[in-house]
Amino acid sequence: MLLLLSRQVSLSLVRQVTHRSLISLSKTVFLKLRATTLSIRRCTVSVNATSQHLVTMPERRPFVRLPTDVYPVNYGLCLKPDLIDFTFEGKLEAAVEVRQGTNQIVMNCADIDIITASFAPEGGEEINATGFNYQNEDEKVTLSFPSALQKGLGTLKIDFVGELNDKMKGFYRSKYATPSGEIRYAAVTQFEATDARRAFPCWDEPAIKATFDITLIVPKDRVALSNMNVIDRKPYPEDDSLVEVKFATTPIMSTYLVAIVIGEYDFVEGQTSDGVTVRVYTPVGKAEQGKFALEVATKTLPFYKDYFSVPYPLPKIDLIAIADFAAGAMENWGLVTYRETALLIDPKNSCASSRQWVALVVGHELAHQWFGNLVTMEWWTHLWLNEGFASWIEYLCVDHCFPEYDIWTQFVSADYTRALDLDALDNSHPIEVNVGHPSEVDEIFDAISYSKGASVIRMLHNYIGDEDFRKGMNAYLLKFQHKNASTEDLWDCLEQASGKPIAAVMNSWTKQMGFPIIVSRFSEQSLRHSRINVCMIGEDCPSWMIPISICTSEDPSCSKIKVLLDQPESAVTIPNLGPDKWVKINPGTIGFYRIQYSSAMLESLLPGIRDLTLLPVDRLGLQNDLFSLSRAGMISTVEVLKLMEAFENEPNYTVWSDLSCNLGVLSSLLSYTDFHEEIQEFIRNLFTPIGLKLGWDSKPGEGHLDALLRGLVLGKLGKAGHKATLDEARRRFKQHVEGKQILPADLRSPVYLTVLKHGDSSTLDTMLKLHKQADMQEEKNRIERVLGAISAPELIQRVLTFALSDEVRPQDTVSVIGGVAGSSKQGRKAAWKFVKDNWEELHNRYQGGFLISRLIKLTVDGFAIDKMAAEVKSFFESHHAPAAERTVQQCCENILLNAAWLKRDAEDIHQYLVQRKVPPV
Repeated sequence: MLLLLSRQVSLSLVRQVTHRSLISLSKTVFLKLRATTLSIRRCTVSVNATSQHLVTMPERRPFVRLPTDVYPVNYGLCLKPDLIDFTFEGKLEAAVEVRQGTNQIVMNCADIDIITASFAPEGGEEINATGFNYQNEDEKVTLSFPSALQKGLGTLKIDFVGELNDKMKGFYRSKYATPSGEIRYAAVTQFEATDARRAFPCWDEPAIKATFDITLIVPKDRVALSNMNVIDRKPYPEDDSLVEVKFATTPIMSTYLVAIVIGEYDFVEGQTSDGVTVRVYTPVGKAEQGKFALEVATKTLPFYKDYFSVPYPLPKIDLIAIADFAAGAMENWGLVTYRETALLIDPKNSCASSRQWVALVVGHELAHQWFGNLVTMEWWTHLWLNEGFASWIEYLCVDHCFPEYDIWTQFVSADYTRALDLDALDNSHPIEVNVGHPSEVDEIFDAISYSKGASVIRMLHNYIGDEDFRKGMNAYLLKFQHKNASTEDLWDCLEQASGKPIAAVMNSWTKQMGFPIIVSRFSEQSLRHSRINVCMIGEDCPSWMIPISICTSEDPSCSKIKVLLDQPESAVTIPNLGPDKWVKINPGTIGFYRIQYSSAMLESLLPGIRDLTLLPVDRLGLQNDLFSLSRAGMISTVEVLKLMEAFENEPNYTVWSDLSCNLGVLSSLLSYTDFHEEIQEFIRNLFTPIGLKLGWDSKPGEGHLDALLRGLVLGKLGKAGHKATLDEARRRFKQHVEGKQILPADLRSPVYLTVLKHGDSSTLDTMLKLHKQADMQEEKNRIERVLGAISAPELIQRVLTFALSDEVRPQDTVSVIGGVAGSSKQGRKAAWKFVKDNWEELHNRYQGGFLISRLIKLTVDGFAIDKMAAEVKSFFESHHAPAAERTVQQCCENILLNAAWLKRDAEDIHQYLVQRKVPPV
């Protein structure tokens, strides 16, 4: 499953190395050049002043997994949804094995009413259940029988009814409009992690696999889809308006991967080079918008087949756009479901970033067909195995399909740095975290499982080498296909393939939270004179086995030295290093750690930024590390501002994107001062040269990254009040609205943002009109994300009210509110009040899912006043949100860290910004 973790929306995920990582400096590395030594010490820096304000973790709810005395072999499942009354009837005939005599069967069941249940042993008489005991809190039901069920095979029959809910989980309804404008509903499923139990009684644990024979009774004018191909379609004898659709038997699989869709769709179809049928289903009349995803999918399946040396095991794969969908996409085997914006591309009206997003999401979900579906994690503790791996290999796939995207540099900004941000918090969690109760599972669908998981796999891939990595992956998939596996099983296979201590290395990254900081120093003196002043602590301090790479200015693209730091102290010599050469630790920004350079080392690297001899990914990583260290108070923020000014010749989109994000965080922080305008001037000064160079219109020979860069720069200049940009944006917006010259898709976001930021009620009226007229969800979302930029308090309230209206799809309400909170200090205050005032409705809409966590984070993460942490804590102590408990803690921590950052550095920043404006004498 892919979640929406886009930094474009969530600017509040600030760059930081907080007290969590400072306490965790188990291996601090010092670099001494020429006679050069890398030395590791266990150390700690105590900056735990804020911890008493943080929300404490509540006690975990008691949880017991299902008993295994009765085990499913095959589910014969028939569902008959009512698309008018929003209910469904179901019949289950499950072939089961009684492994131990028992007079009860315990299954998962939630929001379902069982009508009858019986058990028939093979060759024996049917036994009716005498009672159904629902344990609603644990989402279980116990079927009681008058006598013991004997060991052996049998058939469990259950008739049941349920509701097609509006919660975007389980078996639910999704509203859509026909081409004529009539409102209708589809019936769709979303079962990961623990919601198959809302569609049928089942053993809803990933390790309890079975095959599925699925039959659907549906209106004859609707499309009916499931994991497998249709093998029979015939009139339903009891109602001539219905048909009975039967699907082929699935492979053995987990319940969370079952999928059903019933609605009205068009499709485009293709075949992979090895004969797998691929279809992309779109809303009626929009088949053209499925062609790009079809192209990606037909290239991707053969790429994965070759990479894994294991063929795709099903005869077909369908990709379908669902109107109401909480996540980005879901990897159901053979029937992958997507948000419309994660699948549909209009050749005329989709921007470059949307094409890239669709390519990544398709790559992510198709990777799961092997890694997750063919081999499945044994329990949710190992969720990261699925999601971290897919979040890494989606980039490998897109790099194969679209090398012009420079996608691995974008990975560093989009995933690697976001993971470091979150993992720096005291309220982070290890990649592998024990979970039990269903309410706990949703908490770990976050940037640790996805982005840190992907980052440590990227580090591991680099450490092992591609050839041995692929050998190990192939061995893993063949050994565990159609079975379940744990993290340790993967390490074993990779260790055998590479001959390296994979488990020992990787356990240090997956079983503890946090990361090391590498502290480097120029020195020709003895080690004790170059050592940072730290205090030693005991053996319980976290430690890592760190793959370290070092390059020099002689060849910035090649690691001169690679070493695994696996002892409390290590030494490495860098030979023949001239006095005018620079040294860069972690070339490629692959190792999952931050680096603090000495002033001398940093000074030596600055020319490499200015003359671009440092690679883009290393220019990005250097700036990002410094920004995080300033956030933690380890260096002055002024040092980062000075570094940023060295990027005046920067041509790379991703480097600018990361600079832009960090400046957005700083701008948000400084909105709590009386010199906010000075940071806007800094931003204008920094971005004006690249803005003038790019201009407004694309030039011959430009490509994907140029389009992304132009939109980024113009949006940044417009929001910061650059007059020429504002004037031109208003001119082009007027022509666009009047139909005289339609804005290219890549310019719409920056133009919309600019005119709204400096607009009035008529601007907002016009934008809402454009939203209403938009036929494409991408355009609606584009507008929704920037509406919060409006400045006037009464207009901010209009936007917030609009967020909960029928004009906004339920999953997109979060983006509208988050856009308000992320745009200004006034917006954040208004958004927080709005969330509190409408909490019951919002929590009811999103409870038990990751969207509630995302809503909270986007709304409050950017506050920088101590008392707000107490207010947020107090509110959620009386308004419980079990799926977001960890998020609330992280937000409270971030607020306190923002406040401390502001108190510590505000005056120095102010002085620096003022001095910059003083002309030299």
